[in-house]
Amino acid sequence: MSETHDMRGIHATRDVLEVRGLSARYGKVEALSGIDLNLKAGQIVTVIGPNGAGKSTLLNALMGALPAQGQATGEIRHLGERVETLSIEQRVARGICLVPESRALFSTMSVEDNLRLGAWRRSKAGERRYLDQLEPVYALFPRLRERRRQQAGTLSGGERQMLAIGRALMGKPDLLMLDEPSLGLAPLITRDILRIVSQLRETGVATLLVEQNARAALQVADYGYVLETGGVVLEGPASELAANPRVIETYLGFGRGAQSRA
Repeated sequence: MSETHDMRGIHATRDVLEVRGLSARYGKVEALSGIDLNLKAGQIVTVIGPNGAGKSTLLNALMGALPAQGQATGEIRHLGERVETLSIEQRVARGICLVPESRALFSTMSVEDNLRLGAWRRSKAGERRYLDQLEPVYALFPRLRERRRQQAGTLSGGERQMLAIGRALMGKPDLLMLDEPSLGLAPLITRDILRIVSQLRETGVATLLVEQNARAALQVADYGYVLETGGVVLEGPASELAANPRVIETYLGFGRGAQSRA
């Protein structure tokens, strides 16, 4: 894993993301209410909760990607600077990246061309070594190297998720947000993907993981938040949340209240 160390060199105690009082609404419908969260370099933080709790809305609000009828208020700081008034493009340029649930790949383009597109903004900004993350990404995802000439649309679901994450890393983000990376994947492939996500700690990238699969998310994360009906109802170290009776009952598959996809 030493090849991946150059993705980001931020000191692990530095706050990459600070959110205070973040709320969001669609018209008169409140989707998020007073969210506070923190994320440090090299840390994996997960947000778990049932469908409709506001998890994807949270990521879209942080990315500045709410639909036209959506409105967010509150304070979002990235590396100490407020970013809530910035456009999506400006947030990406700062080093904030979202891998959406849809993965949004270019299916008729090759794996390597998709990865190169991930570095397009760095190229546009005039960085001479804008492809310097290609080898580290291939080291992290050897399967992508094997399939680098293959069309993205011919990949398996797990390989497409690897490509989506790899493409995001080509932009050299310091904040990587993942929306349901296990969606539609078999349990073994999910474990593979999240094992690789756990290795991102070594790069210094701060990872915000939104995941319906609470058991897998808490196994890989350092810290977690439980989101229900737009608000944080529990938070703490991931190991403590995994042992919390309420979390076990509702999200980890034990008891009558368990979620079917927990």
